[in-house]
Amino acid sequence: MPVTSMTGFARADGVTGEETLAWELRSVNGKGLEVRLRLPQGLEGLEADVRRMVAGRLSRGNVQVSLSARRGEAAAPPFTINREMLDAVLRLSDELVRGGHATPPSADGLLALRGVIDVVETPPTTEALAARSRDALALLDVALDGLVDSRRTEGAQLEAILRQRIDEIEALTMRAEADPNGSLGVIRERMARQVADLLQASPSLDPARLHAEAALIATRADIREELDRLHAHVAAARDLLTGGGPIGRRLDFLAQEFNRESNTLCSKSNAASLTAIGLELKVVVDQFREQVQNLE
Repeated sequence: MPVTSMTGFARADGVTGEETLAWELRSVNGKGLEVRLRLPQGLEGLEADVRRMVAGRLSRGNVQVSLSARRGEAAAPPFTINREMLDAVLRLSDELVRGGHATPPSADGLLALRGVIDVVETPPTTEALAARSRDALALLDVALDGLVDSRRTEGAQLEAILRQRIDEIEALTMRAEADPNGSLGVIRERMARQVADLLQASPSLDPARLHAEAALIATRADIREELDRLHAHVAAARDLLTGGGPIGRRLDFLAQEFNRESNTLCSKSNAASLTAIGLELKVVVDQFREQVQNLE
């Protein structure tokens, strides 16, 4: 399965009866799946079906779903003219004009008066309403196809960036391995010299206890375990990207593990070179995690 982003947009237009329907879908990052709907009058009953369809195609993201319905000009509802009211208005207008209290009215002004024109609304049949709902949901399925494609396209771009960051993490891990200051032998030699200097400066100190403390410090400064875990996390991250699908949560967990190991590497470091590698590693891990937040 391809890697999928949580960001995308899609639109689908279609005709049902005498109406033109248009779905617009927008999705952005989210901890879970949240769907916000805006449906036109008469189609509010589709909400449960819309939520079910979206949940069947997407697992994460804040998704805005809106549907608009527009009647064509040829489908304008029929109307009737209230002749009695129009005649009454004309008689009154004629009296006012003859008395010099008004100017002759225009046709559009008369027809714009409330009550002069009555729109005759024909209630749709049960069959027409059912067909409208079916057509709207079928069109939503098309829009969801477009949204999924949009999220997959961005997901492919994110995957390339994440793989680059993983390569950088692996390269920094190998640099830390190659740094002689991180080997246990070098650490022990350094501690031995420090113990010798202390004993020479203060002969009253207990040599056995100093050597025991130095050995303990040297063991705690060993970064081999952190480096092994970094290699393991790199392999796990690559496996997840290769498998694809909704992997955002699992990669976010790995990003936290990367960050934990880089922090420990910095805290254990007893050399400027290792500290520099650890700090650079933290920067790359932050960049990795930032991009992971966009994945489904």
